[in-house]
Amino acid sequence: MRYRAPLAILSLALALGVSIIIAVATGPTSIPLQSIFTNPTASQIIMDIRLPRVIAAVLVGAALATAGTAMQALFRNPMADPYIIGTSSGGSLGAVISIVFLAGVGLPIFAFVGAVGATFLVFTISRRGGKVPVETLLLTGVALSMFLSSMLSFLMYTGGKSLHQIVFWLMGGFWTVSWNDVYIALLIPIGCIAIYLFARDINIISLGDDEAVHLGVNVERLKILILFVSSVLAGIAVSIAGAIGFIGLITPHLMRIIVGPDHRVLFPAALLAGGLILLWADTFARTLGNEMPVGIITAFLGAPFFMFLLRRRMSA
Repeated sequence: MRYRAPLAILSLALALGVSIIIAVATGPTSIPLQSIFTNPTASQIIMDIRLPRVIAAVLVGAALATAGTAMQALFRNPMADPYIIGTSSGGSLGAVISIVFLAGVGLPIFAFVGAVGATFLVFTISRRGGKVPVETLLLTGVALSMFLSSMLSFLMYTGGKSLHQIVFWLMGGFWTVSWNDVYIALLIPIGCIAIYLFARDINIISLGDDEAVHLGVNVERLKILILFVSSVLAGIAVSIAGAIGFIGLITPHLMRIIVGPDHRVLFPAALLAGGLILLWADTFARTLGNEMPVGIITAFLGAPFFMFLLRRRMSA
C-alpha cells in the first residue's frame, strides 16, 4: 500500500508525457512528427497551432484541478470547486464586457481581472473581525455568483451580433490559443507550487479551524493564501480557455480514491490528472468533435461520473 501513491503519480506522469506526444501528432490532418524538420507547412501547424494548444490544455487542467483540491480542503466540502465563490462568473462577466463593448480587445485581461476581483469581493464581504467564516464565505460566493450571472445574462440579451461569440466563449475551448497564452499559463506551475508548500497545513485545516489553531496553524492567513492563489489559478484558466466545468470538481475526488486524502500526495496527483483529462478532452474536441467546445465534453462526461461518485459515497 505504501508504494501505491508514488506508483500512481509516476504512472500519471508517464501517461501525460505520452499523451502530449500523441496529441501533438493528432489532428484533422495526420502529420508525422519527423516532418517538422522536412516540411515547413507541417512545422508551422505543429509549432504554432498544436503545440501551444496542447501545452495550454495541460496547464489549464492542472490549474483547475489544483484549485479544486485546495477549495475542497478549505471549505471541507466535496462539492467545492474553483468557481463556487463566483470566480467563474466574475471571469465570464469580464470577458463578455470585453466582447460587447470592446469587440474582444483585451479579453484575457478582462476575464482575469473579473475572476480575481469577484473572489476578493466575496472575501471582503465575508470578513468580520479579522476572520472569514467558511460558511459565510460559501454563501456569499453563491449569492454573488447568481448576481454576476444575472448581469451576464443581461449582456447576452442585449449583445446583438456578439451573442454567438459570447456563447462560444462561455462553453470553453482552446481555438484561439497562441504562444502568448502559453507564456501567461507558465504562471500556473508557480501557483501550484505555492499551494503545495502548504500541503501539511492544508491537511491540518481539513480537521477543522479549532483543531488547526491548537496545532499551530495560522488559519486565517492560510485561508487568504488558498483563496488568493486558487483564484489566480482559476482566473488564468478562465482568461485562456473560458469557463470549463467539472475538472476542478471531479479530479480531486478521483485522485482521492486512488492516492488517499493526504494533500502532500493528492496535489501532484490531481495536477497531473487534471492536465491529462483536459488534454484528452480537447484532443477529442478538435479531432473527432469538429472543434466542439471542450466545456461540452467535460460536462457530458463529468456530470454522470460525479453522480456515480455521489451514489458510491452514499452507499459507503
